[in-house]
Amino acid sequence: MPLQNRVDPFGSIHAVPERGLFTGNRGIIHEPDTRTLLKKRWALKAWIICVCEFRNVRRVPMGRNRAGGKPGWTELFFLDEVTALAAGHRPCFFCQRERAKDFVCRFGEAFGVAEPRAPQLDERLHRERLASGGKPVPTTTAELAGLPDGAMVSDGCGCYVLRGGLALRWTFAGYVDPVDFIGFGDRPLHLVTPATTLAVLQNGYLPVWHPTAPT
Repeated sequence: MPLQNRVDPFGSIHAVPERGLFTGNRGIIHEPDTRTLLKKRWALKAWIICVCEFRNVRRVPMGRNRAGGKPGWTELFFLDEVTALAAGHRPCFFCQRERAKDFVCRFGEAFGVAEPRAPQLDERLHRERLASGGKPVPTTTAELAGLPDGAMVSDGCGCYVLRGGLALRWTFAGYVDPVDFIGFGDRPLHLVTPATTLAVLQNGYLPVWHPTAPT
C-alpha cells in the first residue's frame, strides 16, 4: 500500500501509487515505526524541493534516516517541479544549489530586495501557500493570459496548469485534457501557486515539467 507522502498542487498529502519526478520535505512530520504522518503537516517554514537521486544516498521513505535511529526529514513526492512550486515549496540549497540560488536571486529581482535570502522567501511563502493557511486569490479567465507558464489555477473542481496559452488538467499521473482559456467560461477561478512564486516565474525562472505537458 502506498505511503501517504504524495503532494498535490494545493499542498495536501495523499497515498497514491504515482511517485513523480521530485522529492522534498517540510521537516519531520511522520512516525517512523508506523511510517504514517503525524497530525501536523509541516515542522518548518522552509518547504523545499529535492532531486530523487543525489550522491548515491539511499533513504527509507518515512523511516529512520538519521544517526542514532532518529527519523530524519519526511520524504514527500511531487509530479514535477511545477507541482511542488504550486504547493509552496522552493528548490533545496543542498542538492539543487544552483537552481536554489537562481530562484532566490529572481525573487530578489522581482521584489527589489538587494540581498535576498532564503528565510525571507520562506516567510513570504508560508503566509501565501494554501496548505499553511494562505487565502485563495480570485482570478478571472481574462487574467489568465497575463500569468506565467507554470502557474496553477483551480475552478473548485480540479487544478490546471497554464502553458503556451492552454490550461492542462493536473493529475497524479500527469497532465491531461488541454483546453483554451476560454473553455473556463464564467466559472469562478482562484490562484493555487503562491503570489511570490508567480512573481519568480514571471521573472524568468524555468521549472522542470513532467513529460506529459505538451511543449
